[in-house]
Amino acid sequence: MLAIFTKIKDRVEAFLNEKNIVTDCLNKIEEKTGIKKRYLALGAAGVIGTYLLFGHGASLLCNLIGFVYPAYYSPDKEDDTQWLTYWVIYGFFSVGEFFSDIFLHWFPFYYVCKCLFLLWCMASVSWNGSQILYRYTVRPLFLKHEARVDEMVSDISGKAKSAAENITREVLHTLVRNRTIGPAEPEVKRLPSSAFTEPTVD
Repeated sequence: MLAIFTKIKDRVEAFLNEKNIVTDCLNKIEEKTGIKKRYLALGAAGVIGTYLLFGHGASLLCNLIGFVYPAYYSPDKEDDTQWLTYWVIYGFFSVGEFFSDIFLHWFPFYYVCKCLFLLWCMASVSWNGSQILYRYTVRPLFLKHEARVDEMVSDISGKAKSAAENITREVLHTLVRNRTIGPAEPEVKRLPSSAFTEPTVD
């Protein structure tokens, strides 16, 4: 257990020594206040944890934590497999949460647990949550139902294409019937009226 905390501490220290927008802000605050940035980061984590427990809008904050950091690091080519796996798990979790939100909303400390779960899924450790869940849950489930999923996808795409063609055909028929589109009718030239007479000069 001590080794896990040491590894997390080393990872946090490495992150605080990197050059990014968070460390730039922490450096500026450290210059103005004289408080070391590791203590500032610890204080910020404490404030965020307390807000997740008792604050309004904890759902938004939790989703930002689960979205912003992975979105920032996803373009990195070195560990793109890790982040693709994270996004698959995040998607599965979001779908499950959508259907069970009415019950989970009343669960005490739900957003703290969700935030810890998302942090576990994005952690760069050997026991990364997204890798474990994908390897032992999502992938076997997908492989078990792969043929049925492929059949459903092809069926849905065929129906969508057919529906789009029918809608386009109906719209074109309606426009032609109402003469909104189509060849323009030639303009009718009117001859001068015979009732019109030029005034006579006496």
